[in-house]
Amino acid sequence: MSELEEEYRLEYFEEEGFHRKECASCGVHFWTRDAERTTCGEPPCADYSFIGDPGFDEEYTLEEMREEFLSFFEDHDHERIDPYPVAANRWRDDVLLTQASIYDFQPLVTSGETPPPANPLTISQPCIRMQDIDNVGKTGRHTMAFEMMAHHAFNVREDAEQEYAYEGEVYWKDETVRYCDELFESLGADLNEITYIEDPWVGGGNAGPAIEVIYKGAELATLVFMCMEQDPEGDYEMKDGNTYSFMDTYVVDTGYGLERWTWMSQGTPTVYEAIYPDAIEFLKENAGLDYTDEEQEIVNRAATQAGRLDIDDVDDVEAARGDIAAEIGVDVDRLRELVEPLEDIYAIADHARTLAYMLGDGIVPSNVGTGYLARMVLRRTKRLADGVGVDAPLDELVDMQAERLGYENRDTIRDIVRTEVAKYRETLERGSRKVEQIAEEYAEKDEPIPTDTLVELYDSHGIQPEMVQDIAAEHGADVDVPDDFYSLVAGRHGGETAEGETERDERLEDLPETEKLFYENQERMEFEAVVLDVFEREDGYDVVLDQTMFYPEGGGQPADHGTLTAGETTVEVDDVQEVDGVVLHHTDGDPGKGDFVRGQVDADRREQLMQHHTATHLIGHAAREVLGEHVRQAGAQKGLDSSRLDVRHYERITREDVKEIERVANDLVTDNVAVRQEWPHRHEAEEEYGFDLYQGGVPPGTNIRLIHVGDEDVQACAGTHVDRTGDIGTVKVLKTEPVQDGVERIVFAAGDAAIEATQETEDALYDAAAALDVDPQDVPETAERFFDEWKARGKEIEALKEQLAEARAGGGSEAEEVDLDGVTAVVQRIDADTEELRATANALVDEGNVAVVGSGAGGSAQFVVGVPDDVAINAGQVVGELAGMVGGGGGGPPDFAQGGGPEVEALDDALDAAVETLRRAKEA
Repeated sequence: MSELEEEYRLEYFEEEGFHRKECASCGVHFWTRDAERTTCGEPPCADYSFIGDPGFDEEYTLEEMREEFLSFFEDHDHERIDPYPVAANRWRDDVLLTQASIYDFQPLVTSGETPPPANPLTISQPCIRMQDIDNVGKTGRHTMAFEMMAHHAFNVREDAEQEYAYEGEVYWKDETVRYCDELFESLGADLNEITYIEDPWVGGGNAGPAIEVIYKGAELATLVFMCMEQDPEGDYEMKDGNTYSFMDTYVVDTGYGLERWTWMSQGTPTVYEAIYPDAIEFLKENAGLDYTDEEQEIVNRAATQAGRLDIDDVDDVEAARGDIAAEIGVDVDRLRELVEPLEDIYAIADHARTLAYMLGDGIVPSNVGTGYLARMVLRRTKRLADGVGVDAPLDELVDMQAERLGYENRDTIRDIVRTEVAKYRETLERGSRKVEQIAEEYAEKDEPIPTDTLVELYDSHGIQPEMVQDIAAEHGADVDVPDDFYSLVAGRHGGETAEGETERDERLEDLPETEKLFYENQERMEFEAVVLDVFEREDGYDVVLDQTMFYPEGGGQPADHGTLTAGETTVEVDDVQEVDGVVLHHTDGDPGKGDFVRGQVDADRREQLMQHHTATHLIGHAAREVLGEHVRQAGAQKGLDSSRLDVRHYERITREDVKEIERVANDLVTDNVAVRQEWPHRHEAEEEYGFDLYQGGVPPGTNIRLIHVGDEDVQACAGTHVDRTGDIGTVKVLKTEPVQDGVERIVFAAGDAAIEATQETEDALYDAAAALDVDPQDVPETAERFFDEWKARGKEIEALKEQLAEARAGGGSEAEEVDLDGVTAVVQRIDADTEELRATANALVDEGNVAVVGSGAGGSAQFVVGVPDDVAINAGQVVGELAGMVGGGGGGPPDFAQGGGPEVEALDDALDAAVETLRRAKEA
């Protein structure tokens, strides 16, 4: 019995004559109009029955089906709203990618903190679910990128004591199921074949009854009724083992898969032919895939049962494929030969669409977050294309999907893909040796390379498991790549980035929020206030005022400093923090609770911080103008002497880029445009300016503060700013550097700090000119000439050292030659630097000798030991023993090692003992 059985006993089910059944195959409960039905209808309990026999009266394209759905709900009093980006971290900080339409409204709307953009509403939201990546291509129905058509209603219980941003009930379960039924009926579906499966939903601390809607073997919709919250005293235990109770708000959260509804209308063998027809044909032709009528018939028959290959439902995908082969009467190897290339073609088309969404919405491939996930998809797509024989450039495949999706930044998308493909090739070249070492290690142990190692190789080095498999086979090592490998990797970067809660002093809970005067007048530096409370800390005091001009640290802007004066007492304010709206002024003394104080902000510090904060907005705007609209802030820190802005970009920023960024930023300074603030409703702001507002993070609240720099730039920002851009004075980029792959740091200065930084650079140039005895403008040419001469002399020195080493190796200096069972060992002291020791040892080894070369140069003893490939002596072991004789250590690989110690006086004795050490090593 379902824990929420009563929640599923809907009046609509009773009115329409539905029957509650238990699936004879899997045991779930479901509702159906068909009294004779025995199974729930979902794979693996049933196969697809619409392939070759579409489930709707008419055939629809993606665009037509989307419009059909949205128009249906508009006709039923829902307001259509525009979709959000697939990069959910552009408007929320707890996830990376949009995986469902409800993500658009979490957590602010679903919690009742802010109203929805419309109520009720309908939307078709692009989504990406990385956890489905290993199913794509195999099951016939899974796509990593998809559109979730949806309708939502946000309700509040009548007896709710708390105030919420919306009120009353719009509609609930009965109406939701009725809408679903009526939509099916409008498309000509056979309502007797629809089943509504009971499947309670749990996620993110919330829960509720939910219904999976199955038609002809395909899950076409999920109806979630979010109405419960986790509660230790709750009456309902859910499938996660926690107990839940009903909450004041309750939300209709539906999801209708656009791609599957389109597939149902066409009845093609897989969803991919329905949604990517042109791409599939192009890829098949490019890869040379051509099937006879008999082969195509086998593929089509297998497609009806492809739902059984879901890695979430079966332990062994290939065993399940064997069952399908047996059922349709085909040898499993023959079936695999026919369908596996097609599965790869399907996955390439899907992944190309996923990349178009990701890159089109401004995600830049990197080693972290959404950038990591984009890079993983891109490299997997490239490997699949290479493996199946698709030689079309990957940027062309992605561009086909970007054009279809209507993205305007297609040139940037293609540029990013080409750059990433080049990086991937470099990774493969670097990674092959690493894999060879691991393969040799596990082959020697006669153990398969474990999954954790495969994941680590991919995660840390970008080496795909198929490459590991190929190299391992050459070295006699086994590799078992799990069916859900890419899901495991994505799980490491799956999007949950929630931060831990900040510790809170309980005494703060009774204090009102501090009034922030700096928003009223950012130029004002003096104010008066009342001390509400004082908290003694180990290193001073935290003072709470009823109002303040002191800006608390936040958004990358350091806190204001200054003083508080109460009568004859003046205390220094050296830090300011905000905790849940209460501003804490850290001071070196107690001004007195209840006293009246005068506050004085350090005006010079505030001015420098305002200049740098507004300059940060200018630099960000200029970077987008110069580098492209994909550029988004990845971090920022404002300072007094300089500031930094980290931006997401797929290439190094060049010197020409820097000069252009400086020009754009300083043009705005010269134009002296106004810098103004406004506090619009967040939905109005998002509708007008999009989610690029949130460069520095997502602010809470119904109304958000926007900073406008003229008509050029607008961002949500809580910091302090100059009144006009001319107040900045000037902006100077000091340097750029890579922070990590895909993130570039721009370090810059503003105002007087920019002038001082420029002067410091000029001083360095003039000092260099004086040292070289040339004019400043001639320094680069002179330095280059000196450098070229220095390199040439270095090469001459190296050549002379090699000649000297060869001469010594050939008997040009005193050396001891010993026969070790047919192998000549040369022991020699040549007091020279390490490079010469290595050169001499290499020369001796090239002649087939074992080399032990020692030096006492520089006041310490040094050894280099070299061993030819066919000699069974471990150079690292020999060096270790010799170095120990001079009070040190050393080591290295078996063929070449070095080491030493401080006791140079023991060097000759150690060399005398070298022959015996070599004999022991050879015998070992």
